Amino acid sequence: MQIDLIETFIDLMETRSFNRTAERMGITQSTVSHRVKALEAEFDRKLFTRSKGGTVPTAAGLRFHDHAMALQRQWHEASRAVESAGAYEHAMRLGIQQDVAAEHAGGLLRAIRQEMPSTSFYMEVDYSGQMNRDLASGDLDLAILYTPNYLPDLHYERIGDMTYLLVSTLSPHLKDLPVERYIRANYSPAFERAHRVALPHLLTAAVSSGQNMAILSLLTSLGGGAFVSRSTAYRLADEGEAHIVVDVAPIEQPVYAATSIRTRHAPQHRRIVAAITDLLAG
Repeated sequence: MQIDLIETFIDLMETRSFNRTAERMGITQSTVSHRVKALEAEFDRKLFTRSKGGTVPTAAGLRFHDHAMALQRQWHEASRAVESAGAYEHAMRLGIQQDVAAEHAGGLLRAIRQEMPSTSFYMEVDYSGQMNRDLASGDLDLAILYTPNYLPDLHYERIGDMTYLLVSTLSPHLKDLPVERYIRANYSPAFERAHRVALPHLLTAAVSSGQNMAILSLLTSLGGGAFVSRSTAYRLADEGEAHIVVDVAPIEQPVYAATSIRTRHAPQHRRIVAAITDLLAG
């Protein structure tokens, strides 16, 4: 299988631009054209039409897309199976949301290594958007994330929540936190919606971030207020570095497990989901 042809086709379906695909894949535009022509020769069908308005997939290209995604997943699964032959019987690539990883990566690996000693693990810490794409392409076997994309071949289940509390270095009361001293957390679209409802007057803050550790660093350097994870909030309060704002309710961020529809019932996947579910509930 010439996987480079398949992956070039998939990227071009997303970008609809030979130039953009060449940039993203680090190859020349002529190489992109050559790979597309090679695929078209295999099928004896045009997969794209090009005009001044852009690149548009043909009916054949649209029909091939789902099959190309499946071929890409199978290639990556086969590659990992071959690479892991020898020391371990199985290999798994896990994706985990950054804030979840910061609190639970160690506990998760400790739990699943005890139950799955013949499996090797690679953990990728990332944001939801990239993990959804990596699952769809077969680069990940399972992901723990904040924002499902509900792609056709993926299965999602809600497994718990991450809790974020508003803290302030100024006072335990919201009235004492001006917007110019507020650091706006934007952990996910769901978090943003809850924040918009609860504290609309703070949406115009000049500084924002989507990662708990980054917000903690900003808060330590600049002072003021921000939503941080529950464990971070308790630590700051215990050390006298910030107050938990008592008149603002916590924001619960849903956490999902995502995997391929084909493997959602696989025993190794269920063990991992059970382990992270227990950690989130603890």
